[in-house]
Amino acid sequence: MSREEVDAYLATLEEPKQSTLRALRHAILAIVPEAEQCISYAMPTFKVRGKAIAGFAAFKNHLSYFPHSGSVIPVLQSEVAQYKAAKGTLRFPIDQPLPTALVEKLVAVRMRQAFGESRPGGRVDR
Repeated sequence: MSREEVDAYLATLEEPKQSTLRALRHAILAIVPEAEQCISYAMPTFKVRGKAIAGFAAFKNHLSYFPHSGSVIPVLQSEVAQYKAAKGTLRFPIDQPLPTALVEKLVAVRMRQAFGESRPGGRVDR
């Protein structure tokens, strides 16, 4: 499982799904550049120290962000209020990338849960 598999997943998508998810991928990697990219449960997933911290997938009429924890989205209820959210997924429009600031918060919460820190190097939220 590798970055090339994520490239192949994205290549199968039509626009604007493809460019929207490419923007999300870029945002995640800017936040945690050391994350390993792979396909897990048939979707692009980003792992740090073997733990899934973020993922995404395309569906017919929406895109989804997966924090790989059912307790991330409830922590950010007010920040995700404009999206359709469930315990373990955040749905967003196919032509509107998630704001980078929101992705930073989603990843930071997951990193705290997984490792007791916001970033792999131990740095905390800004």
